[in-house]
Amino acid sequence: MDWSQQIWPAQITAAAQRIAPHIRRTPILTVDLPGIGPVQLKLEHIQHTGSFKARGAFNTLLSTPVPAAGVVAASGGNHGAAVAYAARTLGHPAKIFVPEYAGPAKIALIRAQGADLEVVPGVYADAAAAALAHGQATGAMQIHPYDAPATVAGQGTVMLEWQEQGLDADTVLIAVGGGGLIAGAMAWAQTRTRIIGVEPELAPTLHHALRDGPDTTVTVGGIAANALGASKIGRIAYDLARAQALTTVLVPDEAIAAAQTLLWRSLRQLVEPAGAAALSALLCGAYQPAKGERIAVLVCGANPAPDPLG
Repeated sequence: MDWSQQIWPAQITAAAQRIAPHIRRTPILTVDLPGIGPVQLKLEHIQHTGSFKARGAFNTLLSTPVPAAGVVAASGGNHGAAVAYAARTLGHPAKIFVPEYAGPAKIALIRAQGADLEVVPGVYADAAAAALAHGQATGAMQIHPYDAPATVAGQGTVMLEWQEQGLDADTVLIAVGGGGLIAGAMAWAQTRTRIIGVEPELAPTLHHALRDGPDTTVTVGGIAANALGASKIGRIAYDLARAQALTTVLVPDEAIAAAQTLLWRSLRQLVEPAGAAALSALLCGAYQPAKGERIAVLVCGANPAPDPLG
C-alpha cells in the first residue's frame, strides 16, 4: 500500500471532531529571533501529558473498539504517557512498556497517569517485543506510537488546528522521530505549506531512509534519543515524504541544547530536547530561510529529564 494515496484530509477532519472534547487547543506565539526575524511557534508542548501524542492516542481509542483487556503500548516515554492518560480518561486499562533509557521523569509521568508500567532492560525494540507478547497473551489492543493510520490522523489535527488559528508561514519546521507527527503534518498540508523535517545528527532516521530506502535502520543516540530515537522510520511517513519530496536537515546536540536554553531564558517555555529540535535548525543554520520567507516552528515536547521540579 502507498500511504500517500490515502484521503488524509477527511480522516484528519474527522479525527479533530472526535478528539475535540479531550485535548487542549494549544496557543501560537510569534517571536522575533535575532538574525532570523519573526517566527511563529505552535506551543504543542503544553498539550496533555506534555506532547502532541495525546491527539493520536485519543483518536485511536475513540475510533476503534477497545477490548476488555484494554490497551498496550511500547514507548520511549511520551507516547506511553499519552496512551495512559487517554485510556484512564476513557475508562480503559493500559499496560505500558518502556526501555530503561526513557528516564525517571517520563517513567514517573506514565505512572502518574495510572497505567500498569513495566520498565524493560535494553532499548526500545526490547520494550516493543514485550508489548507485542503482552498483547498476544491477553488480547490487549496494541497502540503503535507512530506508524498507524489513526495515530497519524490524530497527529495531523495539530496542523488543522494551527491553520484555523491563522498559520502564517511558507515553511513549517517539525522534528522527526518515528514519523507520526510529520506524517500527520504532511497529510494535512499536502503541498499548501512546505514542511521541513528536522532530525538530530545522532538519529538521522528519515534522512537515511529517503536516501537508502524504507527498510533502512540506523543506530540512534544523543540528547533527544528518548523521543526522537526510532531506529526505523514509519512506512506512512516514508511514503508521504517520498511523494512530497520532503527536505530533511540534521542538527547537532549542541544546537538542540542551545534552542532548549533559548526557549527557557527568552520565553520561559520549558521543553525537552526533542521539543527544541525544530527550532535549533534555524539557530544553527541547518535551515536557512530565503529572504522574506515566513517561518513557523512546531514545539512538540515538554518532558525534560530530570524533572526540574523533581
